[in-house]
Amino acid sequence: MRLRVLIAPSGFKESLGAAEVADCIASGVRRAVPDAHIRKAPLADGGEGFARALVSAVGGTVHELEVTGPAGQPVKACFGMLDGEDQPTAVLEMASAAGLRHVPSDCRDPLVTTTYGVGELISAALDAGATRILVGCGDGARVTTGGAAGAAGAGRGGPASAGDRSALDPARLTSRQPRSQLAAG
Repeated sequence: MRLRVLIAPSGFKESLGAAEVADCIASGVRRAVPDAHIRKAPLADGGEGFARALVSAVGGTVHELEVTGPAGQPVKACFGMLDGEDQPTAVLEMASAAGLRHVPSDCRDPLVTTTYGVGELISAALDAGATRILVGCGDGARVTTGGAAGAAGAGRGGPASAGDRSALDPARLTSRQPRSQLAAG
């Protein structure tokens, strides 16, 4: 009887994603038990790896793009479009665009970082046809704006760089017309 092994890890913060951890564990199991039946099921808690884990679990495609990072620098981020949904559904993770891994440890100040890139991911998901968007909010580098910079990035105007607190002005956010996809919401 073959040994059956289920590998269901989360990621290792700021080093390996859940799928990479699962691959490493599987490699070790194969060395120890070459004929083992291995099933990998990477998990995520809403932080790093959330979008890829859901795409892996239900099927779909991962879309990669460059967005504004939490310190204002360009970063590579992604969102997933899920297969088999009644309505086109995107899944994204805050960590992909505004995660701690994108901010050097000596620059981690939530008063000067931004979630603008999260809004850029939302905008890209809308452009890809999503009518429903799931956002995983773990591992983010910015939590003090209540989503204002992310809303700005999704098409309501706002800062293009970290430290620009003008997006925090509620009058500025409500005075602009949102993208039609957001207004229909």
